[in-house]
Amino acid sequence: MLLTCIHGITYLPPPIFQLILSIPGLMPLISRLATRAYYRYTVGGARVPAAGPVLLVANHNNGLLDPAFVTVAAQREVQFLAKSPLFTHQMIGWLVKAVGSIPVYRAQDDRRLLGQNRDIFNAVHEALGRGAAVGIFPEGTSHSGSRLSPIKTGAARIALGAVKHIGGAFPIVPVGLVFRDRNSVRSEVRVVVGDPFDWSDLASRSDEKFAVRELTKRIDGAMRTVTLNLDSWEDAALVHVAEQIWAAEQGSPRDSESTVSRLALTASVLQRFRLRGDAEWQDTARELRAHARMLQRMGLSPQALKEDVRLTAALRWLLMRLPLLAALPLAALALLVYWPPLAGARWVSKHTGEGPDSQTTYHVLGVALFCTIWTLVLAGAAAWVLGWAWGLGVFLFLPVAGAGAGVVAERRRLRWMAVRRFFVRHLHRRRLGRMRARQIAIAAHLNELLEIGTQ
Repeated sequence: MLLTCIHGITYLPPPIFQLILSIPGLMPLISRLATRAYYRYTVGGARVPAAGPVLLVANHNNGLLDPAFVTVAAQREVQFLAKSPLFTHQMIGWLVKAVGSIPVYRAQDDRRLLGQNRDIFNAVHEALGRGAAVGIFPEGTSHSGSRLSPIKTGAARIALGAVKHIGGAFPIVPVGLVFRDRNSVRSEVRVVVGDPFDWSDLASRSDEKFAVRELTKRIDGAMRTVTLNLDSWEDAALVHVAEQIWAAEQGSPRDSESTVSRLALTASVLQRFRLRGDAEWQDTARELRAHARMLQRMGLSPQALKEDVRLTAALRWLLMRLPLLAALPLAALALLVYWPPLAGARWVSKHTGEGPDSQTTYHVLGVALFCTIWTLVLAGAAAWVLGWAWGLGVFLFLPVAGAGAGVVAERRRLRWMAVRRFFVRHLHRRRLGRMRARQIAIAAHLNELLEIGTQ
């Protein structure tokens, strides 16, 4: 019953919402706010051309948050192609329409509508001809798989069809989205923008079928250079801890592009050793898991285990944390006030009946919707009881206090972790010394395996 009511609320939002969301430059800003509120992300790699036609191709594992991340990486307005059922979806259809998405009709949805794709593709070609940025997810649908699904030919057909409007080949830019844990608040996300690849030889090719097939292969290859492809999600934790140990002991850069490259290399070598039936990697995997468990118990990361945190640094971190003490009561009160809508959004995201790849989308949308309604209710109550001035004050103050509470909680957690590391290191010096020696040995062994696996 509750979900039915929610569907009713979100199915026909006020037209002003769609008008506001269509304001130029607003969607990149909203995308940054939405993604930054839920995740800790970094963007690295090449730069998307600031002007002119560009086709952005990205992997698709996280519902409507994926377009938001692609928009953040592009730093410009992007029109996305989306499967047609999203446009009539009770909860998010209005949003898909409001941001200017373009419907694509698939055989599995309704074969009778496939003929409309010709007009849709013509509209996309014209948009690219006008210098627009178009985003597409060539896998065809959002999914919860641990690796890229087979790439469809739609992206290649769009690119080749736009050639006559543009006069030649134009940039096709792969964007990789690598989530540490897509359904966990404040987890890490690496967004990697790949380099455009050359396909000018295909732009004038007379054999259309060959051109589509070959360009699809190139798009697939480009996307694999910026994404992490695992045999199963069970490998994710293993690959991530291996990369962290390797990077910490090798002194490797921690930017998104380098991190995803190391993750992809580690996953590739893991797959090769499995195919060979090599038992040596199984021993290494057991060492990695045991080491990861010890790090988790001590509240450390591989990099933190390597660092020598001195007293002066710990005191400096502690002093930086002290000003937060004054804000803690206000932050705690704000979090308490917003607990009902936050809890409601979390519950709804888990009971929509959608797949796990859409859970975060509904969580973020639910937080925005429920917190807005809750703020209006509280402001209305304050105006009714205390007068319109109090109501206006509550309406303006509560969102700022809620956002500030989230910032205080995040910074408090980071400061506490830094201080805690100092005391852990000095209270458990001998144990950490053994763990450090073990980590160095694991890193050396990983380096050997990676060199063997890449030969």
